Amino acid sequence: MSRDDQGVAEPDQLDNARHPREQFAFFGHRDGEEAFLEGLRSGRLHHAWLIGGAQGIGKATLAYRVARTVLDPQRSNDRTISSLDVPAGSHVARQVAVLSHPNLSVLRRAPATDKKGPSATIPVDAVRRALGMFGSTAADGGYRVCIVDSAEDLTVSSANALLKVIEEPPPRSLFLIVSHAPQRVLPTIRSRCRRLLLRPLEDQDIRGAIASLGSPWTDISQDVVDQALRYGEGSVRRTLELLDAEKVAFIEQVNRLLNGLPKADTKQVLALAEALSKRDADDSYELALETVQRWVSDRLHERAGLGASRLAPLVEVCDKIGRSAREIDVFNLDRRPFILTMFDDLADAVRRAA
Repeated sequence: MSRDDQGVAEPDQLDNARHPREQFAFFGHRDGEEAFLEGLRSGRLHHAWLIGGAQGIGKATLAYRVARTVLDPQRSNDRTISSLDVPAGSHVARQVAVLSHPNLSVLRRAPATDKKGPSATIPVDAVRRALGMFGSTAADGGYRVCIVDSAEDLTVSSANALLKVIEEPPPRSLFLIVSHAPQRVLPTIRSRCRRLLLRPLEDQDIRGAIASLGSPWTDISQDVVDQALRYGEGSVRRTLELLDAEKVAFIEQVNRLLNGLPKADTKQVLALAEALSKRDADDSYELALETVQRWVSDRLHERAGLGASRLAPLVEVCDKIGRSAREIDVFNLDRRPFILTMFDDLADAVRRAA
């Protein structure tokens, strides 16, 4: 919900990084920002937006920038407005930062408490409570804003509850729905939203975002930053997670094994499988799977001109890896056979796709 659990870290918040509602610096996505500015200047701002794109590229940061602007009556009624910048010290910015603005509701997974961990979904009762705000007129006659962060956390029931309000929106209401996979959002919600797809950021924008965070991020050597950017996929969050020389070295180790296929370095693959089977190797295991999936995706893009039949083996093995990984997780199985089989299957797929 919106006005509880203050001072508690969000379920997906990165350590030592500001939450998007506290982030005032903004990098890239000028076209996305301009789409909202055009709506404000024309006085015809669409009531529901689906803001899609990869995780960690600034979707929620943009949503909170929009919210701060439209919740300021003077700025939301300015037909010459040219920026979504709102001073961090302004009254509306402070209210949004602590989720105390009476015309703002945020749908999110509940943070952890002393008695239990963070919730896994946004339940329907939380949606109904939050949307109760739309049953009355805003005190200042301005906008009422609902941010959904993110759509992937909605259950079927909570998504349908949200849909009911979006279908018949009250005057001067604005729904900003953040989604890492907009194609999976309920079709009836998608059809009522203006869709805004944000692209991965350029390296200079990510460097600027890192610089805006200050210490300890700015204390990291530029060599490590350069390495992290190679694997950050245009995401600030992903790059921050990789600002670790050991993580980057591990990714490069896995990539060397993959780039050697179809000839496999059996000794190195065995050593990797053994290392990833240890109880304290969960993070490395996840990083290895992400690296494999990214490697396969890159190969598919590089060879797109070869046709579907030539690429089918790589697509099939990618799907198989995903299914097997889920089974390993659900049934807590030994990872060693999975890792060995994965490299065998990848080698075979590379041979067949050659």
